[in-house]
Amino acid sequence: MDRVALKYGSEFNWEIKVKMMGRPGKKGAEMAVELMKLPITPDEFLVEMGVHKDELFATAKLLPGAERLVRHLKNHNISIAVASGSATKDYKTKTTNHGDFFKLFPIIILGDNPDIKHGKPAPDQFILTSSKFPDSPKPENVLVFEDSPNGVLAAKAAGMGVVLVPDSRLDHSLYHEPTHFLSSLEDFQPEQFGLPPYDS
Repeated sequence: MDRVALKYGSEFNWEIKVKMMGRPGKKGAEMAVELMKLPITPDEFLVEMGVHKDELFATAKLLPGAERLVRHLKNHNISIAVASGSATKDYKTKTTNHGDFFKLFPIIILGDNPDIKHGKPAPDQFILTSSKFPDSPKPENVLVFEDSPNGVLAAKAAGMGVVLVPDSRLDHSLYHEPTHFLSSLEDFQPEQFGLPPYDS
Protein backbone atom coordinates (compact mmCIF):
# COMPACT_ATOMS: atom_id res chain seq x y z
CA MET A 1 0.00 0.00 0.00
CA ASP A 2 3.00 2.26 0.48
CA ARG A 3 3.43 2.46 -3.29
CA VAL A 4 -0.17 3.48 -3.99
CA ALA A 5 -0.17 5.98 -1.11
CA LEU A 6 3.06 7.62 -2.28
CA LYS A 7 1.75 7.87 -5.84
CA TYR A 8 -1.02 10.17 -4.57
CA GLY A 9 1.09 12.07 -2.04
CA SER A 10 -0.36 10.23 0.93
CA GLU A 11 1.09 7.93 3.59
CA PHE A 12 0.36 4.36 4.63
CA ASN A 13 1.38 4.23 8.27
CA TRP A 14 1.22 1.67 11.06
CA GLU A 15 -2.02 3.05 12.54
CA ILE A 16 -3.81 2.63 9.21
CA LYS A 17 -2.39 -0.87 8.77
CA VAL A 18 -3.71 -1.95 12.18
CA LYS A 19 -7.21 -0.71 11.36
CA MET A 20 -7.21 -2.59 8.06
CA MET A 21 -5.69 -5.91 9.15
CA GLY A 22 -8.07 -8.79 8.52
CA ARG A 23 -10.52 -6.70 6.50
CA PRO A 24 -11.65 -8.37 3.27
CA GLY A 25 -11.23 -6.87 -0.22
CA LYS A 26 -13.87 -4.23 -0.97
CA LYS A 27 -14.34 -3.21 2.65
CA GLY A 28 -10.59 -2.90 3.09
CA ALA A 29 -10.35 -0.82 -0.08
CA GLU A 30 -13.06 1.54 1.13
CA MET A 31 -11.22 2.00 4.41
CA ALA A 32 -7.89 2.57 2.64
CA VAL A 33 -9.30 5.26 0.35
CA GLU A 34 -10.97 6.99 3.30
CA LEU A 35 -8.10 6.76 5.80
CA MET A 36 -5.42 7.79 3.32
CA LYS A 37 -7.68 10.38 1.65
CA LEU A 38 -6.92 9.04 -1.81
CA PRO A 39 -8.45 10.74 -4.89
CA ILE A 40 -9.57 7.40 -6.38
CA THR A 41 -12.48 5.02 -5.92
CA PRO A 42 -12.20 1.77 -3.92
CA ASP A 43 -12.42 -0.19 -7.18
CA GLU A 44 -9.57 1.82 -8.69
CA PHE A 45 -7.57 1.25 -5.52
CA LEU A 46 -8.06 -2.53 -5.82
CA VAL A 47 -6.85 -2.47 -9.43
CA GLU A 48 -3.69 -0.54 -8.52
CA MET A 49 -3.04 -2.73 -5.49
CA GLY A 50 -3.41 -5.84 -7.62
CA VAL A 51 -0.33 -4.96 -9.64
CA HIS A 52 1.84 -4.61 -6.54
CA LYS A 53 0.34 -7.58 -4.69
CA ASP A 54 1.31 -10.01 -7.43
CA GLU A 55 4.93 -8.96 -7.03
CA LEU A 56 5.10 -8.74 -3.23
CA PHE A 57 2.83 -11.59 -2.11
CA ALA A 58 4.78 -14.15 -4.13
CA THR A 59 7.68 -13.69 -1.69
CA ALA A 60 5.57 -14.34 1.45
CA LYS A 61 7.20 -16.60 4.04
CA LEU A 62 5.71 -18.85 6.72
CA LEU A 63 5.92 -17.60 10.28
CA PRO A 64 8.66 -19.32 12.30
CA GLY A 65 7.12 -22.28 14.10
CA ALA A 66 4.07 -22.52 11.82
CA GLU A 67 5.10 -25.62 9.91
CA ARG A 68 6.10 -27.53 13.05
CA LEU A 69 2.78 -26.72 14.72
CA VAL A 70 0.60 -27.59 11.74
CA ARG A 71 2.37 -30.88 11.04
CA HIS A 72 2.16 -31.76 14.74
CA LEU A 73 -1.62 -31.17 14.82
CA LYS A 74 -2.06 -33.07 11.55
CA ASN A 75 -0.06 -36.04 12.86
CA HIS A 76 -2.29 -36.19 15.94
CA ASN A 77 -5.52 -35.98 13.90
CA ILE A 78 -6.49 -32.60 15.31
CA SER A 79 -8.93 -30.81 12.98
CA ILE A 80 -7.27 -27.79 11.34
CA ALA A 81 -8.35 -25.16 8.84
CA VAL A 82 -7.33 -21.89 7.23
CA ALA A 83 -9.71 -18.96 7.81
CA SER A 84 -8.06 -16.06 6.01
CA GLY A 85 -9.51 -12.68 5.16
CA SER A 86 -7.48 -12.75 1.93
CA ALA A 87 -9.31 -13.00 -1.37
CA THR A 88 -8.76 -16.18 -3.38
CA LYS A 89 -6.44 -14.51 -5.88
CA ASP A 90 -4.25 -13.03 -3.14
CA TYR A 91 -4.22 -16.31 -1.21
CA LYS A 92 -2.99 -18.21 -4.27
CA THR A 93 -0.21 -15.67 -4.78
CA LYS A 94 0.86 -15.71 -1.13
CA THR A 95 1.02 -19.51 -1.07
CA THR A 96 2.88 -19.85 -4.38
CA ASN A 97 5.99 -21.25 -2.72
CA HIS A 98 4.20 -23.18 0.03
CA GLY A 99 1.91 -25.54 -1.87
CA ASP A 100 2.86 -28.69 0.05
CA PHE A 101 2.33 -26.95 3.39
CA PHE A 102 -1.16 -25.67 2.60
CA LYS A 103 -2.19 -29.08 1.27
CA LEU A 104 -2.13 -30.14 4.93
CA PHE A 105 -5.31 -28.12 5.50
CA PRO A 106 -8.49 -29.97 4.45
CA ILE A 107 -10.59 -26.82 4.96
CA ILE A 108 -9.72 -23.39 3.57
CA ILE A 109 -12.23 -20.56 3.90
CA LEU A 110 -11.21 -17.23 2.34
CA GLY A 111 -12.46 -13.70 2.67
CA ASP A 112 -14.36 -13.65 -0.62
CA ASN A 113 -16.38 -16.77 0.22
CA PRO A 114 -20.01 -15.88 -0.67
CA ASP A 115 -21.27 -17.39 2.58
CA ILE A 116 -19.40 -14.76 4.60
CA LYS A 117 -21.76 -11.83 4.98
CA HIS A 118 -19.53 -9.74 7.22
CA GLY A 119 -15.73 -9.79 7.40
CA LYS A 120 -13.61 -9.62 10.54
CA PRO A 121 -14.11 -8.30 13.22
CA ALA A 122 -17.52 -9.97 12.77
CA PRO A 123 -17.43 -13.69 13.69
CA ASP A 124 -18.89 -14.97 10.39
CA GLN A 125 -15.68 -16.42 8.96
CA PHE A 126 -14.76 -18.42 12.04
CA ILE A 127 -18.30 -19.71 12.52
CA LEU A 128 -18.46 -20.83 8.88
CA THR A 129 -15.02 -22.46 9.06
CA SER A 130 -15.87 -24.32 12.26
CA SER A 131 -19.09 -25.63 10.69
CA LYS A 132 -16.99 -27.44 8.08
CA PHE A 133 -15.17 -29.58 10.68
CA PRO A 134 -16.44 -33.18 10.60
CA ASP A 135 -16.63 -33.35 14.41
CA SER A 136 -18.76 -30.18 14.72
CA PRO A 137 -16.83 -28.75 17.69
CA LYS A 138 -18.37 -26.39 20.20
CA PRO A 139 -16.97 -22.86 19.84
CA GLU A 140 -15.19 -23.07 23.19
CA ASN A 141 -13.28 -26.09 21.88
CA VAL A 142 -11.88 -24.19 18.89
CA LEU A 143 -8.54 -22.38 19.10
CA VAL A 144 -7.79 -19.63 16.61
CA PHE A 145 -4.32 -18.29 15.78
CA GLU A 146 -4.36 -14.64 14.73
CA ASP A 147 -1.98 -11.81 13.95
CA SER A 148 -4.50 -8.98 13.80
CA PRO A 149 -6.68 -7.09 16.29
CA ASN A 150 -9.72 -7.57 14.03
CA GLY A 151 -9.06 -11.31 14.00
CA VAL A 152 -8.94 -11.43 17.79
CA LEU A 153 -12.25 -9.60 18.00
CA ALA A 154 -13.78 -11.98 15.44
CA ALA A 155 -12.63 -15.10 17.30
CA LYS A 156 -13.90 -13.77 20.63
CA ALA A 157 -17.23 -12.83 19.05
CA ALA A 158 -17.49 -16.42 17.82
CA GLY A 159 -16.93 -17.67 21.39
CA MET A 160 -13.57 -19.25 20.52
CA GLY A 161 -10.19 -19.17 22.19
CA VAL A 162 -7.57 -17.13 20.38
CA VAL A 163 -3.78 -17.00 20.45
CA LEU A 164 -2.46 -13.69 19.16
CA VAL A 165 0.96 -13.67 17.49
CA PRO A 166 1.25 -9.96 16.74
CA ASP A 167 3.71 -7.83 14.89
CA SER A 168 6.18 -6.51 17.47
CA ARG A 169 5.04 -2.96 16.65
CA LEU A 170 1.44 -3.58 17.70
CA ASP A 171 0.51 -1.59 20.78
CA HIS A 172 -0.66 -3.74 23.70
CA SER A 173 -3.82 -1.64 23.97
CA LEU A 174 -4.90 -3.17 20.64
CA TYR A 175 -4.47 -6.81 21.69
CA HIS A 176 -8.15 -6.93 22.75
CA GLU A 177 -7.46 -9.47 25.51
CA PRO A 178 -6.83 -12.69 23.57
CA THR A 179 -6.73 -16.01 25.41
CA HIS A 180 -2.96 -15.90 25.08
CA PHE A 181 -0.35 -13.97 23.13
CA LEU A 182 3.08 -14.98 21.90
CA SER A 183 5.98 -13.15 20.34
CA SER A 184 6.52 -16.20 18.11
CA LEU A 185 4.72 -19.42 17.22
CA GLU A 186 7.95 -21.13 18.18
CA ASP A 187 6.98 -20.43 21.80
CA PHE A 188 3.60 -22.18 21.57
CA GLN A 189 3.18 -25.08 23.99
CA PRO A 190 0.30 -27.31 22.81
CA GLU A 191 -0.21 -28.98 26.21
CA GLN A 192 -1.26 -25.62 27.70
CA PHE A 193 -4.41 -25.90 25.60
CA GLY A 194 -5.15 -29.57 26.13
CA LEU A 195 -3.35 -30.62 22.95
CA PRO A 196 -0.72 -33.37 22.65
CA PRO A 197 2.73 -31.99 23.54
CA TYR A 198 5.45 -31.77 20.96
CA ASP A 199 7.67 -34.81 20.66
CA SER A 200 11.01 -34.08 22.29
